[in-house]
Amino acid sequence: MQNAIELKGVHKTFGSKVAVRDLDLVIPTGSLCGFIGPNGAGKTTTIRMIMSIIFPDRGDLTVLGKKSAVESKDRIGYLPEERGVYRKMKVGPFLVYLGRLKGMDAAGLDTKVKDWLARVGLGDCFKKKCEELSKGMQQKVQFISAVLHDPELIILDEPFSGLDPVNRRMLRDLIDEQHKAGRTLIFSTHAMFEAEQLCERIFMIHRGEKVLDGPLDDIWSKYDPRCVFVETIAATDDAMVSIAGSLPGVREAIQDPRGIDVRMRPDADPGPVMAALAQRLPVRRVELKRPNLEDIFIELVGGSAAAIRAELSDLNGTADTTAAMQDTSA
Repeated sequence: MQNAIELKGVHKTFGSKVAVRDLDLVIPTGSLCGFIGPNGAGKTTTIRMIMSIIFPDRGDLTVLGKKSAVESKDRIGYLPEERGVYRKMKVGPFLVYLGRLKGMDAAGLDTKVKDWLARVGLGDCFKKKCEELSKGMQQKVQFISAVLHDPELIILDEPFSGLDPVNRRMLRDLIDEQHKAGRTLIFSTHAMFEAEQLCERIFMIHRGEKVLDGPLDDIWSKYDPRCVFVETIAATDDAMVSIAGSLPGVREAIQDPRGIDVRMRPDADPGPVMAALAQRLPVRRVELKRPNLEDIFIELVGGSAAAIRAELSDLNGTADTTAAMQDTSA
């Protein structure tokens, strides 16, 4: 089966800044792939090159078997990072207009638009002006515009940004539905937990360079086990965390509301680490814990774990993480 997207040696600079460096990437047809990394890592630049909004300085790129996304534009749905609607247009006519631009027949298009609006909780908005909607509501309208014409390839750039927990869950369900229908989906996010919840493939980028690429199951298999969770009998304090962090084979120890998360070095044997934790600390429970994508990212890029975590937890990331925690507890 032909791959949906192929990049080979793709390189892009803006002045003296290298945005994407010699990138090789393959997205199989029918896959659900997350583009993850901090803000400014190169995710949006890569997407814009795939969409032929900008062009690489060098390298080869194919989209749906064509040399340019322009040649397959009616087969692609795109939600850009920079949101935008025709503010003075009414929502229904706006979506009908975009559907017609994508080659949809006029017959039955009003009904399809109304059905989609109802699905996302905007059933009463067909005749409202776009400027009357909140930013979150406008974002849902733009998602509809990306999928209304039943595209083969759907690309969503930071689709969850700014949505509340209820609408996050709804959007996850809609993305999963499109995937089950056989469509190829890519979404970019700096909030790595979103990719863990949805994706079957991961493309991780940092400072313009690919650091991880492949099926999520293979990634879990390769990096398990790298974390240990310690539940302490007494309240966890700084001294316990310091002891855990100083043990051989330990990369870092972080206080958790329930105990201590211990991240091991890549070459560490978890058995001796767990035994040492049980001997040195007042533990109720010590267990292996599957690392999350943030843990893996920190391991791959190296350097100060605290500095990298701070880079990932910018204002938007902090807000998104809070929303996800609320969503999980809902």
